[in-house]
Amino acid sequence: MPDPDVVIVGAGAAGLSLAYHLCAPGGAVPLSVVLVDAPPGPLKPPPRTWCYWEPPGGAYDPALAASWPRLRVRAADGAATVTEPSPYRYKMLRSDAFEALVGRRLSAAPAFRRIEATVTAVRDAPDGGGEVLAQDGRVIVRGRRVFDSRPPGRLPPARTTLFQHFMGWFVRTERPAFDPTTADLMDFRTPQPARGLSFGYVLPLDPQTALVEYTEFSPAPLSTEVYRHALRHYTQEVLQLGEFRVTAQERGVIPMTDGHFPRRAGRSVHRIGTAGGATRPSTGYTFAAVQRQSRSVADRLRAGRELRMPAPYGARPRAMDAVMLRALDSGRVDGSDFFTRLFRGVPAARLLRFLDGGSHLHEDLLIGLRTPVAPMLRTVAELPFLTRREPPRPLPPPTGHEKSTP
Repeated sequence: MPDPDVVIVGAGAAGLSLAYHLCAPGGAVPLSVVLVDAPPGPLKPPPRTWCYWEPPGGAYDPALAASWPRLRVRAADGAATVTEPSPYRYKMLRSDAFEALVGRRLSAAPAFRRIEATVTAVRDAPDGGGEVLAQDGRVIVRGRRVFDSRPPGRLPPARTTLFQHFMGWFVRTERPAFDPTTADLMDFRTPQPARGLSFGYVLPLDPQTALVEYTEFSPAPLSTEVYRHALRHYTQEVLQLGEFRVTAQERGVIPMTDGHFPRRAGRSVHRIGTAGGATRPSTGYTFAAVQRQSRSVADRLRAGRELRMPAPYGARPRAMDAVMLRALDSGRVDGSDFFTRLFRGVPAARLLRFLDGGSHLHEDLLIGLRTPVAPMLRTVAELPFLTRREPPRPLPPPTGHEKSTP
């Protein structure tokens, strides 16, 4: 077949989302799209979970595993802050249901093709466009534009680099133990690490079923046994769930860095997803930013307009993220107190807009007053003098649950 208009490398959240929006019915300019998916094996991620917030009626609502109208944050002493962030709902989407929903649209698109191949490189083609290469140097496919969603092998130089890393169990209890109307975003009744913070995370599916997760923001992931020990402590000593069985397990690592992820890798090669900066440094959420990026790219290409890769987050949110990460990593602020203050003192809908990078300047200033002002101002003054350094370790491969988003 002739070279397609668009080649997408990777069939994770970013790759499938872009294909979904490009292959929507209508459009002024018909586009041919090729999706290059990894074959079964170590490069193909296991089933995983994405979470995000938006009003009801979103494109993926028919595939949701659950959604919640209320959010809860528990302080280290157990005091609970419960909010109703209307018009938003917190939504949980499993990757298999998402892939099935997207697959139905793609199967009906006449100019869409999906191929399986192990991709080792993506580059500009000598005669224009981009090309996707296999390990032996063979060109798998060429296209006018190539969008690479593969996770980065290494993180960019940064002043601060932490990881959000976690293990979660899908549990089934013998007695009702969960409130299906309320998601626990952060439960700080967990032992805190020397650097960073830890918390529990509970997403109930019904009164006896939930995803229960132990999460840390810290410099390095933990061993499997340490995660299991933390989950046993959280489920038995903190939540006091009683007897339960684990029906599935998820695990993941998300970068939290103020490094710059270039959205372009050549004249015709673009990066999307985490590799393109879609992960919010201060929270680890990715999925909502992926949707904004995908819709913007698809709208421009389908209208025949010049492509401009949108920045997932503006300069002000990224600057605020840099301050928060540095203050947290340096120990100037107590992480559990920091987030508890925000959820206690800021209206829920406004705070979610802030966490999504969509708040206004006056809202940001009001939210800033709810944080420890002196340590944050000290960090603001310090940041310009810090050197961006290469992270000490490569980014671990993505596995299991991704709390994304925004």
